[in-house]
Amino acid sequence: MNPESAADGPPETFFAAIGGEPTFRKLVDEFYAGVADDPLLRPMYPEADLGPAAERLTLFLMQYWGGPNTYSAQRGHPRLRMRHAPFRVGPAERDAWLTHMHRAVRSLDLPPEQEQPLWDYLERAAYFMVNTMDPMPG
Repeated sequence: MNPESAADGPPETFFAAIGGEPTFRKLVDEFYAGVADDPLLRPMYPEADLGPAAERLTLFLMQYWGGPNTYSAQRGHPRLRMRHAPFRVGPAERDAWLTHMHRAVRSLDLPPEQEQPLWDYLERAAYFMVNTMDPMPG
Protein backbone atom coordinates (compact mmCIF):
# COMPACT_ATOMS: atom_id res chain seq x y z
CA MET A 1 0.00 0.00 0.00
CA ASN A 2 1.20 3.46 -0.83
CA PRO A 3 1.63 5.33 2.49
CA GLU A 4 0.68 8.63 0.89
CA SER A 5 -2.67 7.33 -0.37
CA ALA A 6 -3.35 5.62 2.96
CA ALA A 7 -3.04 8.96 4.73
CA ASP A 8 -5.75 10.39 2.45
CA GLY A 9 -8.17 7.49 2.93
CA PRO A 10 -10.30 6.54 5.89
CA PRO A 11 -8.51 4.93 8.83
CA GLU A 12 -8.43 1.16 8.78
CA THR A 13 -11.15 -0.45 10.87
CA PHE A 14 -10.39 -2.96 13.59
CA PHE A 15 -12.41 -5.41 11.47
CA ALA A 16 -9.94 -4.99 8.58
CA ALA A 17 -6.86 -4.81 10.80
CA ILE A 18 -7.43 -8.28 12.29
CA GLY A 19 -8.22 -9.98 8.99
CA GLY A 20 -11.85 -9.22 8.26
CA GLU A 21 -14.58 -11.80 7.85
CA PRO A 22 -12.35 -14.92 7.91
CA THR A 23 -11.01 -13.94 11.34
CA PHE A 24 -14.46 -13.37 12.80
CA ARG A 25 -15.76 -16.61 11.30
CA LYS A 26 -12.85 -18.50 12.88
CA LEU A 27 -13.49 -16.82 16.23
CA VAL A 28 -17.16 -17.77 16.23
CA ASP A 29 -16.55 -21.29 14.89
CA GLU A 30 -14.03 -21.93 17.67
CA PHE A 31 -16.42 -20.50 20.25
CA TYR A 32 -19.37 -22.65 19.16
CA ALA A 33 -17.17 -25.75 19.03
CA GLY A 34 -16.92 -25.35 22.81
CA VAL A 35 -20.58 -24.44 23.31
CA ALA A 36 -21.73 -27.53 21.40
CA ASP A 37 -20.57 -29.81 24.22
CA ASP A 38 -21.19 -27.47 27.15
CA PRO A 39 -23.94 -28.85 29.45
CA LEU A 40 -24.77 -25.39 30.81
CA LEU A 41 -24.78 -23.39 27.57
CA ARG A 42 -25.96 -25.83 24.90
CA PRO A 43 -29.56 -25.95 26.22
CA MET A 44 -29.78 -22.17 25.70
CA TYR A 45 -29.74 -22.79 21.94
CA PRO A 46 -33.09 -24.35 21.02
CA GLU A 47 -32.14 -24.94 17.38
CA ALA A 48 -30.75 -28.40 16.70
CA ASP A 49 -28.06 -26.78 14.57
CA LEU A 50 -25.87 -24.09 16.10
CA GLY A 51 -25.25 -22.67 12.62
CA PRO A 52 -27.93 -19.95 12.73
CA ALA A 53 -26.75 -18.72 16.15
CA ALA A 54 -23.15 -18.75 14.93
CA GLU A 55 -24.11 -16.74 11.85
CA ARG A 56 -25.93 -14.13 13.97
CA LEU A 57 -22.94 -13.74 16.32
CA THR A 58 -20.52 -13.53 13.38
CA LEU A 59 -22.55 -10.82 11.64
CA PHE A 60 -22.99 -8.88 14.87
CA LEU A 61 -19.27 -8.93 15.74
CA MET A 62 -18.23 -8.02 12.20
CA GLN A 63 -20.59 -5.04 12.21
CA TYR A 64 -19.57 -3.92 15.71
CA TRP A 65 -15.88 -3.86 14.75
CA GLY A 66 -16.37 -1.91 11.51
CA GLY A 67 -17.33 -4.55 8.97
CA PRO A 68 -20.48 -4.69 6.84
CA ASN A 69 -23.79 -3.77 8.49
CA THR A 70 -25.47 -7.02 7.42
CA TYR A 71 -26.55 -7.79 10.97
CA SER A 72 -28.65 -4.63 11.31
CA ALA A 73 -29.93 -4.92 7.75
CA GLN A 74 -31.25 -8.42 8.52
CA ARG A 75 -32.23 -8.13 12.18
CA GLY A 76 -32.53 -4.45 13.08
CA HIS A 77 -30.93 -2.93 16.16
CA PRO A 78 -28.90 -5.51 18.12
CA ARG A 79 -30.84 -4.98 21.42
CA LEU A 80 -28.55 -7.53 23.05
CA ARG A 81 -30.12 -7.59 26.49
CA MET A 82 -33.63 -7.84 25.09
CA ARG A 83 -32.69 -10.70 22.76
CA HIS A 84 -31.07 -12.59 25.64
CA ALA A 85 -33.83 -11.84 28.19
CA PRO A 86 -35.69 -15.15 27.64
CA PHE A 87 -32.58 -17.04 28.79
CA ARG A 88 -31.28 -17.40 32.31
CA VAL A 89 -27.87 -15.75 32.25
CA GLY A 90 -26.27 -15.89 35.65
CA PRO A 91 -22.66 -15.84 36.77
CA ALA A 92 -22.17 -19.54 35.92
CA GLU A 93 -23.46 -19.08 32.36
CA ARG A 94 -21.38 -15.92 31.94
CA ASP A 95 -18.26 -17.70 33.13
CA ALA A 96 -18.87 -20.69 30.86
CA TRP A 97 -19.40 -18.32 27.92
CA LEU A 98 -16.20 -16.48 28.76
CA THR A 99 -14.24 -19.74 29.02
CA HIS A 100 -15.20 -20.76 25.47
CA MET A 101 -14.78 -17.25 24.10
CA HIS A 102 -11.35 -16.83 25.69
CA ARG A 103 -10.19 -20.07 24.07
CA ALA A 104 -11.60 -18.85 20.75
CA VAL A 105 -9.89 -15.44 21.01
CA ARG A 106 -6.58 -17.10 21.86
CA SER A 107 -6.95 -19.39 18.81
CA LEU A 108 -6.71 -16.32 16.56
CA ASP A 109 -3.14 -15.73 17.69
CA LEU A 110 -3.51 -11.96 17.42
CA PRO A 111 -0.84 -9.57 18.64
CA PRO A 112 -1.59 -8.24 22.14
CA GLU A 113 -2.55 -4.79 20.85
CA GLN A 114 -5.37 -6.42 18.86
CA GLU A 115 -6.27 -9.28 21.21
CA GLN A 116 -6.72 -7.04 24.26
CA PRO A 117 -9.42 -4.69 22.94
CA LEU A 118 -11.31 -7.63 21.43
CA TRP A 119 -11.18 -9.56 24.70
CA ASP A 120 -12.04 -6.46 26.77
CA TYR A 121 -15.19 -5.90 24.69
CA LEU A 122 -16.26 -9.55 24.87
CA GLU A 123 -15.71 -9.66 28.62
CA ARG A 124 -17.73 -6.47 29.16
CA ALA A 125 -20.50 -7.82 26.94
CA ALA A 126 -20.65 -11.08 28.90
CA TYR A 127 -21.01 -9.21 32.19
CA PHE A 128 -23.66 -6.95 30.63
CA MET A 129 -25.79 -9.96 29.63
CA VAL A 130 -26.15 -11.27 33.19
CA ASN A 131 -29.83 -11.02 34.08
CA THR A 132 -29.94 -12.96 37.35
CA MET A 133 -27.65 -13.42 40.31
CA ASP A 134 -29.66 -16.39 41.59
CA PRO A 135 -27.72 -19.65 41.70
CA MET A 136 -28.78 -22.41 39.34
CA PRO A 137 -31.68 -24.42 40.74
CA GLY A 138 -30.36 -27.71 42.02
